Amino acid sequence: MKTVVTAASLLALLAGAATAETIGVSIVNFDNNFQTLLRQGIEARAAEVGVEVQIEDAQNDSAKQLDQINNFIANGVDAIIVTLVDTAASPQLSARAAEAGVPLVFINLEPEDVANLPDKQVYVGSNEIESGTLGAFEGCKLLRAQGKASGAEAYIIMGSLSHQAALQRTKDVEDIVGIDMCNFIKVLDKQSSEWSRDGANTLMTNWLSTGTVPDAVFANNDESAIGAILALKAANVPMEDVVVVGVDATADALQFMQAGDLDVTVFQNAKAQGGGGLDAALKLARGEAVDKIVYVPFELVTPANMADYIGKN
Repeated sequence: MKTVVTAASLLALLAGAATAETIGVSIVNFDNNFQTLLRQGIEARAAEVGVEVQIEDAQNDSAKQLDQINNFIANGVDAIIVTLVDTAASPQLSARAAEAGVPLVFINLEPEDVANLPDKQVYVGSNEIESGTLGAFEGCKLLRAQGKASGAEAYIIMGSLSHQAALQRTKDVEDIVGIDMCNFIKVLDKQSSEWSRDGANTLMTNWLSTGTVPDAVFANNDESAIGAILALKAANVPMEDVVVVGVDATADALQFMQAGDLDVTVFQNAKAQGGGGLDAALKLARGEAVDKIVYVPFELVTPANMADYIGKN
């Protein structure tokens, strides 16, 4: 059987190819566990809908990220997705995309000017007030259940101080520690690990060297929680004596929870954020309406329900 390609059908095929959408994506750092999950979420959704994505690693460099945005614009992409290296740099990226008329979607890390984004720019992520609050309140309840309501000492391990998420998650913990039910918790210190397992390990090792073993550790992300756990275990601290709280519910974190080392985490849906960001970018490129802020809810994860989250991140 022969297939006949008419001039009209050939033109239609060529027109379809010419209008195939391409989305440029700038990711904070390919080596970051959660950022990798976001990237995989974008790639999976792009494969489902048949869209080409050009994904670049900003390597934690704001200048490099701006260059990537400029290159995407010069290459004529239909829309851009960004996870911000520095949330305070968002106005500059936003202005550049608006000037070029290219739709821009911020995902995961909320831009500094989220309330004033121009047309064809949106944020897809999760409300960070939920993340730190859910984890800290559960940690408070666990400390009370352990009979420590007369007094408990804690450390906060922060993420990158250039990220709104780290600042908000830390404030969430401090707000919870300030309420009547939880004000028995004294925060001894708070320092940044830059979201890093190794960084958190070093921080906790240094804190332990002072001779103080905390009753609780509130970490801005799971990698930092794991780093703290590794340091505590290396110092032969019984993990049942320390409440450790993280955020993200990564696969590694759930393994530590299953082993009895991590007490609490908060599921941040990387697949929904990445895939939702791609869907929003496509809609904007096609002139369709998208809400300025699209929130993907956080969910509390404890040993009681952790089985429901295995394989999700």
